[in-house]
Amino acid sequence: MALNQFMQENQSRHNNSDRNGWTTLCDLKSNYRHSGFFSENSKQMFTWEVKANDRTYNNQFQEKIFLCWQRRKYKGNTISTAKYNFFSFLPLNLYEQFHRMSNSYFLFIIILQGVFPEVTTVPWFTLFAPLVCLILIRAIRDLVDDIGRHMSDSTVNNRPCEMLVGERFMCRKWKDLHVGDLVRLHDTNIVPADILLLASTEPSSLCYVETADIDGETNLKYRQALLVTHNQLTTEMNMAFFHGKVVCEEPNSRMHYFMGHLEWEGKKFSLNSGNILLRGCKIRNTDTCYGMVIYAGFDTKIMRNCGMVHLKGTKIDRLMNKLVIMICIFVVLLSMALTMGFWSKVEEFRTMHYYVSELRVHDIITEVVIVFLSFIIMLSVMMPMAMFITAEFIYLGNSIFIDWDVELYYAPQDTPAKARSTSLTVQLGQVEYIFSDKTGTLTQNIMTFKKCCINGIIYGPDQNESLYRESPFLWNTFAHGKMLFRNSRLLSIVGNNKDKIVREFWRLLAICHTVMVMEKDNQIFYQAASPDEEALVTAARNFGYVFLARTQDSITVMELGERRVYQVLAMMDFNSIRKRMSVLVRSPEGSIYLYTKGADTVIYERLHGNASFGKGKPVKKATEEALNAFAEETLRTLCMAYKKVEEDQYQEWQQRHQEAKMRLENRAQALHQVYEEIEQDLQLLGVTAIEDKLQDGVGETIQCLKKGNIKIWVLTGDKRETAVNIGYACQLLSERMAILEEEQIAEILEAYHESKNSLPQIKMAAIIVTGEFLDQLTKSAARPMLQNKNSSTPQCLGMWQERAFVELACSCKAVICCRVTPRQKALIVALVKKYKNAVTLAIGDGANDVNMIRTADIGVGLAGQEGMQAVQNSDYMLAQFCFLRRLLLVHGRWSYMRVCKFLRYFIYKTLAIMMVQIWFAFYSGFTAQPLYEGWFMALFNLLYSTLPVLYIGLFEQDVSDEQSLELPELYIAGQKEELFNYWVFFQAIAHGIGTSLVNFFMTLWVSHDIGPISDYQSFSTVLSLSGLLTITMEVILIIKYWTILSVLAIFFSFCLYIMITRTSQSFWLFAISPTTFSFLSVDQNVLSHPYILLMILLNVSLNTLPVLAFRVIYQALRPLRLKVRVAGVSTAPCWKQGLQGDVEEEEKEEEKEEDELPIEEIPTMPRARRSSYAFSHQEGYAKLITQGTIMGRRSITTKAHLMKDLPQAWSLDELSMSIKLPCYQWKMSFLEENRF
Repeated sequence: MALNQFMQENQSRHNNSDRNGWTTLCDLKSNYRHSGFFSENSKQMFTWEVKANDRTYNNQFQEKIFLCWQRRKYKGNTISTAKYNFFSFLPLNLYEQFHRMSNSYFLFIIILQGVFPEVTTVPWFTLFAPLVCLILIRAIRDLVDDIGRHMSDSTVNNRPCEMLVGERFMCRKWKDLHVGDLVRLHDTNIVPADILLLASTEPSSLCYVETADIDGETNLKYRQALLVTHNQLTTEMNMAFFHGKVVCEEPNSRMHYFMGHLEWEGKKFSLNSGNILLRGCKIRNTDTCYGMVIYAGFDTKIMRNCGMVHLKGTKIDRLMNKLVIMICIFVVLLSMALTMGFWSKVEEFRTMHYYVSELRVHDIITEVVIVFLSFIIMLSVMMPMAMFITAEFIYLGNSIFIDWDVELYYAPQDTPAKARSTSLTVQLGQVEYIFSDKTGTLTQNIMTFKKCCINGIIYGPDQNESLYRESPFLWNTFAHGKMLFRNSRLLSIVGNNKDKIVREFWRLLAICHTVMVMEKDNQIFYQAASPDEEALVTAARNFGYVFLARTQDSITVMELGERRVYQVLAMMDFNSIRKRMSVLVRSPEGSIYLYTKGADTVIYERLHGNASFGKGKPVKKATEEALNAFAEETLRTLCMAYKKVEEDQYQEWQQRHQEAKMRLENRAQALHQVYEEIEQDLQLLGVTAIEDKLQDGVGETIQCLKKGNIKIWVLTGDKRETAVNIGYACQLLSERMAILEEEQIAEILEAYHESKNSLPQIKMAAIIVTGEFLDQLTKSAARPMLQNKNSSTPQCLGMWQERAFVELACSCKAVICCRVTPRQKALIVALVKKYKNAVTLAIGDGANDVNMIRTADIGVGLAGQEGMQAVQNSDYMLAQFCFLRRLLLVHGRWSYMRVCKFLRYFIYKTLAIMMVQIWFAFYSGFTAQPLYEGWFMALFNLLYSTLPVLYIGLFEQDVSDEQSLELPELYIAGQKEELFNYWVFFQAIAHGIGTSLVNFFMTLWVSHDIGPISDYQSFSTVLSLSGLLTITMEVILIIKYWTILSVLAIFFSFCLYIMITRTSQSFWLFAISPTTFSFLSVDQNVLSHPYILLMILLNVSLNTLPVLAFRVIYQALRPLRLKVRVAGVSTAPCWKQGLQGDVEEEEKEEEKEEDELPIEEIPTMPRARRSSYAFSHQEGYAKLITQGTIMGRRSITTKAHLMKDLPQAWSLDELSMSIKLPCYQWKMSFLEENRF
């Protein structure tokens, strides 16, 4: 609240001074960054007080719920993501179900039948039984889905953890934790709540965490305990008597911010996000750490970002709700019109048929009301409940087909696809926007040393690796066996040890890093802050330059069997601004060298001036060509450079370096300037190329989906460089695309606002923005809707910015949002849904994707390495991103096509049969007398025509699955809602009315000359059989995928009609209940006359032949129209001609777009060579090393009898999930030379 108020005041202040209230996004971002808001106003937000080891104190805090009702302010650590509980399921589910207009309408009709039995024209069970069945089916489906959520919650809540109970740590469950409790965590444990780090066994109480499940970043981060708790909480006894109080901000969703202080022993100690372990983080490279719970359960930051469970519906469901309202209005108006006809005829009827006047016990007004209600009940079948019941089975069947698809089965993980929601399958065929996570979704999170360029020569993996009968690194006992990079030529050069550039290249990789080394079972293992550094150091290790150990001021390297110790004089850390890291070392010979690695754009600026001339020019040019080649292969590159530093130059620089380190103000800026001085006149060594492995088929999947007019946005918490590199790797971005940066976007929106014109036409462009930039757009999401574009109020401007940005982004070819929080991911999805009214799909594999998955219309969870949180909150589970292609283009498109064809046919057949009741009313005195036999009306939609409809909804195919994948353009029909919309709905109505008119009036016209159908029952039988045969011919015409099942469906439908009709018209049932079974042998008597059969054949022919002729002519003319638009004549079949024409036309349009300027009306700078630099690393590790903070390890005294006091209910297997005590130790120097 305070932050929003500050931003609104800031914006209002600028509104008074900048161009009629317009403030650019760049200004807002700058004000936000430099305002000092968090440091000055934070004290007002410190209302959260938690005392360690004192539940009584913490439980005294209450919060108001309503009026005088209060509850505990601090929540427990139990979470529940389910929609229902035992008591709320029935009322909430019924409330949700009767929000559907169709259910409410059917309930109203059933109430009419029950309250006014005299107006009932059809048996009451024709509506009541199907409604109960429909409600039960949907309730069971919702119950099963919610039971899955409860089971998922139970798994999480019952995870084991170690909690301080009394004076020792005992094994408990996550759900037992409360704020103020002290917990103990071990390596690979998942943090159960947001906790304050108190101490750890690492040096200076450091703790390393993996946050890929929260922010998507692959590099390790470190957290550090306060010095006071590190020094004093050295035993479990001390922790048991620790009663410090944490005063901090209220729970919020800001993942990277925390403000507060610790009050202990009369002193206050400042706290920030560097002291907090967030729920969902994984402890890495840390034996044991201790912490105090600050936020628990739904108060934790990750749960604050998870959002609520949304009730998801489909576009077709929303359209059907509108159509239901239209049908209800139509039925009411039609009933009123027919009732008016009865009003006008009732007096004439009574006069003419005076002999039945004794049966009329009501007055005219009452009879009019009764007739009106009777018509409503009789016409209620025009909106058949069987359609909704059948649709549920179709949704279920199509979902089961996804589960059974062996093409979606991933054998390496033994993971099939799973449709966790059965009601959204049809919407898989209408997706327009896909929002994808990066880490673990597009990538495998595996870094591999792929190639390198040394002294202008590119070394790649040998083409024929099968020549190696054994590993070429056997000479190196330290070689890592899993490294796949092998180059015999480079190995030979390294072995000869005569090429100085090659030697310095590998030496740089072994020295310039922040990796730590450990020994376990007489083998060395590297602990790296990022997978990039681990890959580089491992490559150097395999080529004979083995990093062995480091101390605060030295680093030990084994170079081709020779052990060399380098004195570290300075470490210049990497950060996102410097984009480089340097190490200044003194060699054993006494020479001083500076080794630097970083982005090509910054390294090339710092090369020696003579590098562009003479001998250096070919090397630099060849290296640039290598960088271009690596960029085309979408490899992550780092440039390597070094120089020799003279002693007097170093002494002068060292003095300035010490002065900069001692400064109290602007220390970082001074150090940066000093670093800049020494990092000049470098000599280029080469380039490394690391492959961030994509999942199989990611690039092909994205290209195929783009051809289907599906736009893909990548939303990641990772750094910009990494996200962009992956964008090129997966072919989301291309070299021809212009990249719109944040400043350009702000200028475009500002120009748009000032000109009041439409946004410029963006072609072949991509947008790349950060979470901080998006903050300025999404902060007004909860404000009132924009009423007037010219309004100058801050609220309207904020809403207008959102709309304009969404329009701009949606017009681009690709969008990448980096450094975004889980809540920002969900807000981006919500904005697209809000302003584009498009079907959205979100796919991810971690807890940071849960909110996005819940917000999107369709959520897909990947069963990846980041846990199962995304899967447990998703609608569909897949094992690989590439399976999304088949899920959408095959299953999604088939489901959409099947459901649309099913709905259109169901509406047609219902009207074709039931509209006859309307025409019959004109000949029955508008008395609401039903025409058909009651059993025919009850079983028509249930048995006589259900099997062919089910076949269409479950098995129909217009093209095969191979053709669906080859022609993704077919998918566009679902996005445009071409197969079922208002126009298709009215076509079905017109078709059904036409069929009913032909059947009724042809039969009526012929019946004047034919005796056997002169009675009411014979007339009804002829009409029912004519209608049934006509709709059967229609289903034969529309089925494209004929199998034995389709033939059996039609055959059994007729068999059921014959069997049930003969049974219901039998004499023994007539004898039991003459009123219920009044049609005695009518069907048999009528069909015994040949001319009746001819008349039925005439009705069917008049209904079928014109429709067939129209469709043939339409299909013949369609390719002709396409040939006019597309040059050339195709010899393919009709449907293929149309598709090929569309594809050719789209390809020509794309070529035309590429030939045009990338961005119209937008001035852009000439584009230089694209840098493929990407490096995952967190600033601060170099400082930890040089200060000695990271060196040395301590132990915290524990009780010897801890294990025997654990509860017996916990088995050793359960304990192993949470208690893992590695047996390795940090080593300063080890591994003697005689190992070579």
